[in-house]
Order: sequence, then C-alpha cells, then structure tokens
Amino acid sequence: MNKPLIKFITDFGPLLIFFTIYYKNDRDLASAILPLIIATLISIIIIYFLERKIPLVPLTGGILITFFGGLTLYFDNPIFLYIKPTIINLLFAGVLFFGKYTKKKSLLKIFFQNTIKLKDEGWSKLNNRWIGFFLFVAVLNEIIWRNFSTDFWVSFKVFGFLPLTIIFMILQNGLMK
Repeated sequence: MNKPLIKFITDFGPLLIFFTIYYKNDRDLASAILPLIIATLISIIIIYFLERKIPLVPLTGGILITFFGGLTLYFDNPIFLYIKPTIINLLFAGVLFFGKYTKKKSLLKIFFQNTIKLKDEGWSKLNNRWIGFFLFVAVLNEIIWRNFSTDFWVSFKVFGFLPLTIIFMILQNGLMK
C-alpha cells in the first residue's frame, strides 16, 4: 500500500467504521462509539509508525474522541458526542486566531511551509480563511444536532462535513498560484 492511501484510511477510516456500525446496529449510537474510539487510536498508532511522530491534529482529535465518546458512554447521553465536532472546530479556530498574535508568523506557515509556498500575506489570508471555516462548521454542527435527527447528524458528519472540507480546500488553491 502506498503512503497517501494509508494516510487517507487513517484519517477517514474511523469515521466510516462509526457510520457503518451505527447503521448496522439499528441506529444505536452507543454501539458505534467504542469501535470509533478503538479505530481512532489504531489510526494514531499507524500514523506514528508511518511518520515516526504523531501530528497535532490527529492527536487532538483522538484525545477528544476518546474523552467525549467516553463521556457519552459513561453518562449514556449523546450530547457529548454531538458537541465534540463543535468543540474541536472552535479549538482549531481559537489556536489559529490567537496564534496570529503570539507568533511572528502564521501557525499554518509553521506547519506547512515545506508543503505550501506562500508569501506572508497569503499565509495570513489562508489562516483567516481556515479560522472562518472552522467557525462555520462549528456553528453548522450545532444547528444540525439541535434541529435534526441523530440519523441526519450521523449521515451529515460522514457525507456532509467531508465534502465541505474538500470543497473549501480546493477553493484555497487560488491563493497558492
């Protein structure tokens, strides 16, 4: 297997496992949480063996999935799982926002300067756009879980947020020319 395919599987495999188990077990949210946590932790281990480090985003996601999934199971209350995407997106937006004022350069530039070539103005725009995107999806998650069924929330988590993120990323290509 090639590295990009393994990276894709480790990024989205746990979510697809969650989705599949949720629907195969009569739409039982609790039955899908433990496999999500286990698959996420396995993904982090695979990433470690691939890259000899654990990037901050998968590590943060893994900690939050384990924490909020555990709270959901312990208290038998799905609200903890519902708010996890909101909290993680607000956390990322906050880190990027406050990073603008505590570092001499964009945090995105620090993480991606070897991958993406931009001038400082471009990094600033990209940073601000990601802040806006993270805030948008945090609000969108709140709207969806509060106003729609669990089935809709689960489906949108898998088939809505991922396409929105991909479309957003594609739209950022104009900055990189």
